[in-house]
Amino acid sequence: MNEILEVLYKTFIVDDRWRFLTDGLKNTLTITLFAVIIGMVLGLITAIIRTTHDKTGHLKILNFICRVYLTVIRGTPVVVQLLIIYFVVFGSVNINKLFVAVLAFGLNSGAYVAEIIRSGIMSIDNGQFEAGESQGFSYTQVMIYIILPQAFKNVLPALANEAIVLLKETSVAGYIAINDLTKGGDYIRSVTYQAFLPLVTVALIYLVMVMALSWLVSKLERRLALNDRR
Repeated sequence: MNEILEVLYKTFIVDDRWRFLTDGLKNTLTITLFAVIIGMVLGLITAIIRTTHDKTGHLKILNFICRVYLTVIRGTPVVVQLLIIYFVVFGSVNINKLFVAVLAFGLNSGAYVAEIIRSGIMSIDNGQFEAGESQGFSYTQVMIYIILPQAFKNVLPALANEAIVLLKETSVAGYIAINDLTKGGDYIRSVTYQAFLPLVTVALIYLVMVMALSWLVSKLERRLALNDRR
């Protein structure tokens, strides 16, 4: 028992090394939060452009741009996108690394959110478009007041799961020297030469966060299912 306490002391307490985990956790949650916001906004815009083109044939140029964006983002690893944005796009300027990470992960998430929302919109029966237009609504009004609320309700659990995936993906932010949670654990390992305890602690912290989010998602799904039966 004394040996375990001694290892814990040397690993986390000496020189306040535990702060690398708490500071890293704060950066991880910051990146995830703002990347989710960017991904939601970008995904919603992309989904609306694509579905509008599919249903009306309009917005051909914007639809082409969206298709290129989706193909490139979904076809390349997120860590490569992160490195390109940091070392190529912003390579000649001094820029905040957290901003780069938020932008990179937001762009990546937006591509997947777009397809989730698009599938939700396309699942709504065309008769609802026709019913809305017969009441004098424009296409935009039908989309905002009738289609999108139903689509979001249908895909909300999938969007929540995308947020969980994004949280885990941020573990590669250390590639651009951001002290995220994973990087904090790795730094403790490099100083103490003890790999097991810091890395397992990092894994457990991620596991707890994912389990908490998964519990919220399952609770949300039950609530939506209950509302559908009423």
